[in-house]
Amino acid sequence: MPLSRDQQLLTLSALASFAPPLTAIKKHRIVGFDNRDARARPFNLLRTSFAKKLKEEGHRLIGITSATPAAGKSFLSMNLASSLARVIEEPLFLVDLDIRRASLADEIGLVPDRGIESYLEGAVEDLREVGHRIEGTKLAVFPTVRRTRNTAELLAGERFAQMIDTLRNRSEASVILFDLPPAFANDDAMISLAQLDAFVLVVDSGKTTRRHVQDVMSMLYPTPCIGSILNRYRGGLGDSYGYGYGGPDYGKYYARSDPDA
Repeated sequence: MPLSRDQQLLTLSALASFAPPLTAIKKHRIVGFDNRDARARPFNLLRTSFAKKLKEEGHRLIGITSATPAAGKSFLSMNLASSLARVIEEPLFLVDLDIRRASLADEIGLVPDRGIESYLEGAVEDLREVGHRIEGTKLAVFPTVRRTRNTAELLAGERFAQMIDTLRNRSEASVILFDLPPAFANDDAMISLAQLDAFVLVVDSGKTTRRHVQDVMSMLYPTPCIGSILNRYRGGLGDSYGYGYGGPDYGKYYARSDPDA
């Protein structure tokens, strides 16, 4: 008996293909797609540490959050995902769950008329209808069209649980990254992470305090934090595009950049 549409595997090839325009890539400084770009080197270092940690811990569904808005998490999510997708054998999915401030689509010049929010609202029945395969890569992006109301209800509902079940058990992705809302903005990140394996915390150098980090760890417990990325670091490392990844004590490398989101 053939499988129903709901039982079919969510594959990269089943998604619509999208080629990000160069103008959008340059505008938003998305460098992870091009290993010839010197600015991609820190993300290459970051992906190595990240992939090793995932393998050691056995995690697949990873949220990326920050304590406060404008810490650079969406910029980092896209660059990490695009860099990581160049070296892994299986597909990688990147899902925009920052429903109130959705920006991943804009970063790659994608203008969706529906996205994850439509699936959670029940207007779209299949994730294949909202996912986009990035042409020439193993990366798929599942964008969101912004909503300003009832986001917690969407994330706490049965449709969200169904989506996580599909991504975890019926998709070919080896890793699924979720761009989450800032932890202090509302309770959306806390609700989402209850169903994910772990999270990475983006720390904005000069703005995120040690108390912020401690409070985020407490808020998001018991979901484990598998690392932190220190962004906009102004130290003298000689690399203005460096990013750091390590444990919750701020990690092994440090970073400097000026992303917008």
